Amino acid sequence: MRKIALKFAFAAAVSAVGFMGTAHAQDPITVGVSWSNFQEERWKTDEAAIRAALEEAGAEYVSADAQSSSAKQLSDIESLIAQGVDALIILAQDAQAIGPAVQAAADEGIPVVGYDRLIEDPRAFYLTFDNVEVGRMQARAVLEAQPEGNYVMIKGSPTDPNADFLRGGQQEVLQEAIDAGRITIVGEAYTDQWLPANAQRNMEQILTAQNNEVDAVVASNDGTAGGAVAALTAQGLDGTVPVSGQDGDHAALNRIAKGTQTVSVWKDARDLGREAGEIAVSMAQGTEMSDIEGAQQWTSPGGTTLWAKFLEPVPVTQDNLDVVVDAGWISQEALCQGVENGPPPCN
Repeated sequence: MRKIALKFAFAAAVSAVGFMGTAHAQDPITVGVSWSNFQEERWKTDEAAIRAALEEAGAEYVSADAQSSSAKQLSDIESLIAQGVDALIILAQDAQAIGPAVQAAADEGIPVVGYDRLIEDPRAFYLTFDNVEVGRMQARAVLEAQPEGNYVMIKGSPTDPNADFLRGGQQEVLQEAIDAGRITIVGEAYTDQWLPANAQRNMEQILTAQNNEVDAVVASNDGTAGGAVAALTAQGLDGTVPVSGQDGDHAALNRIAKGTQTVSVWKDARDLGREAGEIAVSMAQGTEMSDIEGAQQWTSPGGTTLWAKFLEPVPVTQDNLDVVVDAGWISQEALCQGVENGPPPCN
């Protein structure tokens, strides 16, 4: 809150000598957002929600796109700090590499919100959805659709702690069926940078190794699900092999309507973005992490105790596609494009 203190001191001094009216006694709070990348569809939705929350609070928004580079993200955050931001929201490209940026912010008294991806540092407030539960939801939906056979696990990026949170939740659900011999995990791979092309390549290699004898795919987000579906389609297996995902990407919801993807665990990015903006402003104004509404103390798998807030996800399948339409997340036209004899609301 270094910058805010300076603003108030300056305003008071100028007011005392009559150079400044009360209408200009305080500059607006500025929140800097460091994005890991804008390659995935959902981040633009998050950004719009953050902007809206800041605008409502009378705060200003500045941002930088690290373009999937952890080194660039560090320099981006240095630049945001140099611009005099009052709070930072960080979507970390690499959870391990981001440490110096948090230290730099702490040195300047700038609060940090770790956005959707864990930053293993008690000085960063962790805001996300319950990603272990997301993993459980993914596995439950796929297991219900295909209770036995050969399973493939397409994981997220190895530099993102969420990848392992998801995988842990998935394993919790699948373990009983594994122990009983009903399912066998025949392939498992991380997806560098969560890129669909990398997921497709991994899926292609697993299909080749298994002579296409794959019965289900637990993919950890909609981008990786899209890559897996592309690989399955090339082998004529699309629509016959259940596939999971998350984020409620429009393309994924359309695949669910078409029957080529089984579930997308919808994490309403509008809610997450709004919360991030509100929390960043509140912390910039001096609110302690422990006083954030809904905050709880949470211990990470790495043993770090920090303050966090977890929002609730919603699994979307053919049985409840109307939920995302009714919420205004996607139009019926976009959801049902190219769908013939599909589920409601596409029939």
